[in-house]
Amino acid sequence: MIDQQQIWDDDAAQSYDTPGEGMFSDGVLGPAVDALNELAAGGPAVEFAIGTGRVAIPLSETGIAVSGIELSHAMLARLREKVDEDRIPVVQGDMATAFAGTDFALAYLVFNTISNLLTQDEQVECFANAARHLRPGGCFVIELWVPQLRSLPPGHGGTVEVSEPGYVLVDAVDPLEQRLTSHHFRFAPDIEGGREARVFRSPHRYIWPSELDLMARLAGFRLESRWADWKRNAFTAESTSHVSVYRLEEG
Repeated sequence: MIDQQQIWDDDAAQSYDTPGEGMFSDGVLGPAVDALNELAAGGPAVEFAIGTGRVAIPLSETGIAVSGIELSHAMLARLREKVDEDRIPVVQGDMATAFAGTDFALAYLVFNTISNLLTQDEQVECFANAARHLRPGGCFVIELWVPQLRSLPPGHGGTVEVSEPGYVLVDAVDPLEQRLTSHHFRFAPDIEGGREARVFRSPHRYIWPSELDLMARLAGFRLESRWADWKRNAFTAESTSHVSVYRLEEG
């Protein structure tokens, strides 16, 4: 059994934040916060796998009362270096089962995090847990990548997803189990003869959009909208990610 505490440890927590760059850049974070603020419509929100507060902190700054659930001790400790419990209360536990309260207007899971649940049963349970937190008519929002199995050559067990100076991402894929392990290689600044790199591995269970929709229906949600990104560009057959908005049925 994989120990998520060992994956999301102190090293991961301390290197997670990249202020102003990557997923912390204004161009990425701004549209996400704007969309979530609109969907919350002034009501309280709960973030599953809140992490170090990348989204929760700026969302709370818009006036939305934000709570969270987080499994990792290290990620939660990093969050607490930024904001205290009074501002953003967090329940420590598994996002598929931990309970942070009821009557939320919005629950959300960003940056592929539902894939950290490594079985279909756990992912189904996560939808049920979201429904348990929401008021009737509330929204559950998931940001997730689209599996790129078309890029996997026959007979090959992995793909290079990113290759740029100082960083390479290689995904090893098991199509039978819908498992994917990301290998993040980060290299020190180029020095003649240097060979050292740091590797961070994270396991995932990838989910097709149609499978995600069925999980939602089992928990009493209906798909309200699906975008290719937080800027609400149209989702197409060529999209590599999606933001899916599910509405909890009333009654």
